[in-house]
Formats: sequence, C-alpha cells, structure tokens
Amino acid sequence: MTAPPQGIRVEIYDRVYHLRTDSEKDYTQRLAQVVDATMRTLAEKTHTYDSLRLAVLAALHFADECEQLRERYEKLNMAVSEKSLAFRQVLENISAEEK
Repeated sequence: MTAPPQGIRVEIYDRVYHLRTDSEKDYTQRLAQVVDATMRTLAEKTHTYDSLRLAVLAALHFADECEQLRERYEKLNMAVSEKSLAFRQVLENISAEEK
C-alpha cells in the first residue's frame, strides 16, 4: 500500500508554495531549488524580474532540456538495438558453424 501524499513547503523565487506529493521531501526540495536557481539565473541574464515571465522562461528551459535528453535517449536506444541485433547475428553464425 502506498503512503498518502505528504504536504511540503517550498520556496521558489521568494514565494512560498505548499505542495502535496508522493515523492520524498528531500527530492521535492531539490527540485524546488533547481527551479529557483534557474529562475534567478534567467532574471540576471534577461534583466526580467516578473515571476510569471521567469516561470515561463524556466519552463521553456526545462522543456528544451527534456527534449534534448529524449532525443539522446532515442539515439542511444537505437544504438543499443543495432548492437544487440549485430551480436545476435554473430552468435547465430557461431552457433551455425558449430553444428
């Protein structure tokens, strides 16, 4: 049986949020710190201090990061599939030669 969602307090860009999550408290805190740090970095780079605009920019940053990781995963997955097929063919050839 899973534990019920726990309440957690996080602070992002000087605003407090009370969240309910099934994740570990430390994990959620780390995520909030990453979002906070990203928003602060974007604020410095863009000289924009509107929290909504920074949240959208941070969301775009994370979406870009996620998409790049997804593309990398797909390429690696394809490479693993190709190598697995090549190894299978080698093993089948060795097995056929032994017969």
